[in-house]
Amino acid sequence: MYARSLGDDGAELCPLEPWQADEFLAHMDRGREFIGARNGLPDVVTDLESSRAFLRTYAERTAADTGRIHGIRLDGTLVGAVILRTLDTANGTAEAGCWLEPAATGRGLVTRAARALVDWAIEVRGIHRVEWVVSSDNAPSIAVARRLGMTRDAVLRESHAHRGRRHDEEVWSVLAGEWRAARSAESAESAESPGTSG
Repeated sequence: MYARSLGDDGAELCPLEPWQADEFLAHMDRGREFIGARNGLPDVVTDLESSRAFLRTYAERTAADTGRIHGIRLDGTLVGAVILRTLDTANGTAEAGCWLEPAATGRGLVTRAARALVDWAIEVRGIHRVEWVVSSDNAPSIAVARRLGMTRDAVLRESHAHRGRRHDEEVWSVLAGEWRAARSAESAESAESPGTSG
């Protein structure tokens, strides 16, 4: 197993694979209502077989280089995930997403994990535009998009049906040049202010 540290609080970003279906289902059960308020995944992952099928789908996307899923762990426990729902290297586009258990909120975990994933998409896979599609009433996810330096491109009115209601969706994005400029500015700022951390 390999993992990438997300900071000094025991948080890590790790791949999720079909053999981890038990753990993934337990994670989904812990956060089912909270996650399901804005994300359809808890309605899809309901038992061990559907958990395995979901992770198998992302294993196939990883193998085809068309998507990715990585778990967010805190002190070894799976508490959330970030995904590339789409990854189109030919066109240079990707769509990122996330979710988190309620007990793990408020620690900046999604922002740190999404930053690592977006950086990988741009710097390793050559993606030019990374999108973040979010319900207009999902303030925490919109805050993540802002912290990632994304720009709101559009509001798609009543474009998403979820649990009997139609929701407006916002499309946020960051372009590779913007991402690199922001990262360079952060590096320069860190170099000028030794002893501080973000």
